[in-house]
Amino acid sequence: MSSARYGDSARTVAVGKISADAQKLLTVTEEGLRKGIEQCREGNRIFDIGHSIQNYVEGYGYGVVREFVGHGIGRALHEEPQVPNYGPKGKGLLLKVGMVLAIEPMINAGSHEVKVLKDGWTAVTVDHSLSAHFEHTVAITPSGPEILTLAK
Repeated sequence: MSSARYGDSARTVAVGKISADAQKLLTVTEEGLRKGIEQCREGNRIFDIGHSIQNYVEGYGYGVVREFVGHGIGRALHEEPQVPNYGPKGKGLLLKVGMVLAIEPMINAGSHEVKVLKDGWTAVTVDHSLSAHFEHTVAITPSGPEILTLAK
């Protein structure tokens, strides 16, 4: 049995001066993450998280990437359940106290479509639009979501 401890976090960082459109994408994506985290409550369903993210960011005309999703974290970095950033409210696995999930929306300024390049690692938008990605590891507690990957 491994004694490893896991956490997963991501942040899109602007380098230099960026356009107002790029800044808006960053702001909306990070707020979408917050909206998803708010749904990490006992009694909610896994798709409530994604529905909240999707509903918010698509309201700005952005695309929600479907190929990359959040996940459970436990004895391994990537475990079930998968946590889509889209989907129908009220569906999917029931959330319970003690679950630990990585919530990680990847949002595109254009279409939701992405492709992975020949190197097997680099992901790009099919329509060459900008993309942003934010992620936190969240524990479901009796008092609501607890973000485990906040900088202290």
